[in-house]
Amino acid sequence: MLRVILAEDSVLLRAGLSELLTLGGHRVVAAVGDAPGLLRAVEAERPDVVVTDVRMPPGLRDEGLRAALELRSRDASLPVLVLSQYVATAYATQLFSAGPGGGLGYLLKDRVGEVTEFLDALRRVHAGQTVIDPEVVRILLAPAPREQPLGRLTPREREVLSLMAEGLNNQTVAERLFITEASVVKHAGNIFAKLELDPTEGNRRVLAVLAHLRGSTAGA
Repeated sequence: MLRVILAEDSVLLRAGLSELLTLGGHRVVAAVGDAPGLLRAVEAERPDVVVTDVRMPPGLRDEGLRAALELRSRDASLPVLVLSQYVATAYATQLFSAGPGGGLGYLLKDRVGEVTEFLDALRRVHAGQTVIDPEVVRILLAPAPREQPLGRLTPREREVLSLMAEGLNNQTVAERLFITEASVVKHAGNIFAKLELDPTEGNRRVLAVLAHLRGSTAGA
């Protein structure tokens, strides 16, 4: 059972998420409707994981994201799962470029409807992993000209990179693509060489990918 703080300005969605988390075996220790309330709740409750919307009162812009970044600046080990109504790659890269620490996740709210997937994302973030919505990854990995680093990748390498950017390990990537784990390792090596990335395993590997792709984002 995880102790969760939930921040969502929509009363109905907040109640629905609270019920979903409770049915999933977790305890919602605080459910708030604005960014200042989120900061106060985390200070008071010291949760295992925070789930927050990007856009929240008072400005209904990126207050939830800014609150998440503030919380991580106070405690880099705090796991945070951010929810967004729309694909906003600038928000995603801002979140994941904030530096190493505990688990981080960025999901579209539509993903919450896939209950098992949402609860699994929460578990993975709490375990220190990185979770990125596949739709965000798809946009980040849009076709690039051959002269750009992404354009150097083969179709299979792009598939491998896409799954790696979602935070999946080599074994899971192999299962998804119906190839051997050794093949994934080989493709990953080629990817890191072509993109000039540090082939570090785990969460930092995803951060390296996102850092490289940051220049391709088009804003919120």
